[in-house]
Amino acid sequence: MGSFSIWHWLVILAIVLLLFGTKRLKNLGGDLGSAIKGFKNAVKDEEKKDADTAAGEGSKESLAHKEADSSRVIEGEAVRRQNANDQSGNKPS
Repeated sequence: MGSFSIWHWLVILAIVLLLFGTKRLKNLGGDLGSAIKGFKNAVKDEEKKDADTAAGEGSKESLAHKEADSSRVIEGEAVRRQNANDQSGNKPS
């Protein structure tokens, strides 16, 4: 009862084809494919950039950046949020 049979999927496919038409679904598939290809290219470029940085290019710049970040202090006040599950009824201070 919980799983769909092949007939359920065929009926759903027929309804989708009637609603959207084959041309629109074909365009949607092409757009999805080009988006995936663009994502893969971006990931590949980022990995190449990371490998170049790890190989020594820009290591002095990254070291100076890390030193600047380590000396930076962010001031603020820590607060505690009261959860809905908190049964104690204490208000945060």
